[in-house]
Amino acid sequence: MTTPVTDTPGVPDAKVAVPVISASHLDLTFQTADGPVHALSDITLDIAKGAFVSFIGPSGCGKTTFLRCMAALETPTGGALSINGMPPDEARRARAYGYVFQAAGLYPWRDIGRNVALPLEIMGYSKAEQRERVARVLDLVELSAFENKFPWQLSGGMQQRASIARALAFDADILLMDEPFGALDEIVRDRLNEELLRLWDKTHKTIAFVTHSIPEAVYLSTHIVVMSPRPGRISDVIESPLPRERPLDIRDTPEFIEIAHRVREGLRAGYQE
Repeated sequence: MTTPVTDTPGVPDAKVAVPVISASHLDLTFQTADGPVHALSDITLDIAKGAFVSFIGPSGCGKTTFLRCMAALETPTGGALSINGMPPDEARRARAYGYVFQAAGLYPWRDIGRNVALPLEIMGYSKAEQRERVARVLDLVELSAFENKFPWQLSGGMQQRASIARALAFDADILLMDEPFGALDEIVRDRLNEELLRLWDKTHKTIAFVTHSIPEAVYLSTHIVVMSPRPGRISDVIESPLPRERPLDIRDTPEFIEIAHRVREGLRAGYQE
């Protein structure tokens, strides 16, 4: 089944001939000491430039595995996957995406500025360009005043913002985010959801976002991909009719509640397949 996500309301030129991320009949089976584990099954999905696509499903359904395939951290055993028209490994070498992990992963002996600059150092950017890029992305995530602080001096939410800044530092068009706010309390999570939407609106990046939270998926996304239990399959793709600008209280509207209900029903249906 072809599952397109190729029309992003409010994003210029969202309809494109070649999707930014394209999976066709993707399968992945892990070989383990206890036998094969079928993680992904027949995943077909196209994601357009500028879309914000959330992946939601039960634990172990392959959401993170699919994201890791996009990042060339896992290798599919069947089907095809392309990022910006390239195989994932080639896209990695071309610096086509930034990756934000569940944990911030900041080095405690480096201050925030030097943590954000790390990928730029590895890529060989000049000191002057490193300084310019670090200043720009720290401003984007509202951490300019904390460049010389160390990770242990920042709250968990601020550390995650620094992690996002690091992923943005080399200005990739695609941002892959694996439950970046999952360990945060609800108040901080709400604030970071608002900030992420603001950042997405400023940068027009394509975002693939893994979450376990139905409200978070509905609030953030142009499209919500609902996945079934292992082996992970796509059971529904929901295009959001919500406006691009979304105050937090939009979550109390009938439109939001209707989308959340459809996501919940899709999750239930996945268990019955």
